[in-house]
Amino acid sequence: MIIKSAEFICSNTQISKLPPAVKAEYAFIGRSNVGKSSLINMLTGKKGLAKTSQTPGKTQLINHFLINDNWYIVDLPGYGYARASKSKKADWDKFIHTYLDKRESLQCVMVLIDSRLEPQKIDLEFCNWLGEKGLSFVLVFTKADKQSSIKTDQNIAKFRKALLATFEEVPKHFVTSSEAQMGHDEILAFISQINQQFIIPEINF
Repeated sequence: MIIKSAEFICSNTQISKLPPAVKAEYAFIGRSNVGKSSLINMLTGKKGLAKTSQTPGKTQLINHFLINDNWYIVDLPGYGYARASKSKKADWDKFIHTYLDKRESLQCVMVLIDSRLEPQKIDLEFCNWLGEKGLSFVLVFTKADKQSSIKTDQNIAKFRKALLATFEEVPKHFVTSSEAQMGHDEILAFISQINQQFIIPEINF
């Protein structure tokens, strides 16, 4: 797939104000500072499309980006940022979980995992929640250029093994680096394949 256009459409804290659910959507989510904005910018080829920041927890809204006038990348708030208040965290969690669980046009959740780390409890818990809800997701391991490929492979193997404690089968995974453009073609080919089978939901959310 070649991305010819990518534009910011809207930011929301209210599910009711999301765009009509008539185009395929792919939600990108992960722990704060996992490299989500950089990955979105790399995939779309637009450097400033998603705002990158050194401050964890910068994305606090659901951001919709329209790609090729045909489908959406949805940038979700990072989870696990400790400096947010408990009430704000609870609001974010409810908001994000409602979107993920109820959005009819959501095709797949791209769960971003820092490839440099051992399996993190918060990532595993989130994957298990998606599994319990029966939501389609894939694992996207980020920042692979920051270490040797051997170390990346070891951490991926550990994460997959940890998931097998609760999953019969581990979801598909991608290895990415925003700086090295790694994973670009593979992720877009995966999305393109799903888009070809997308049918507009009968009930809009």
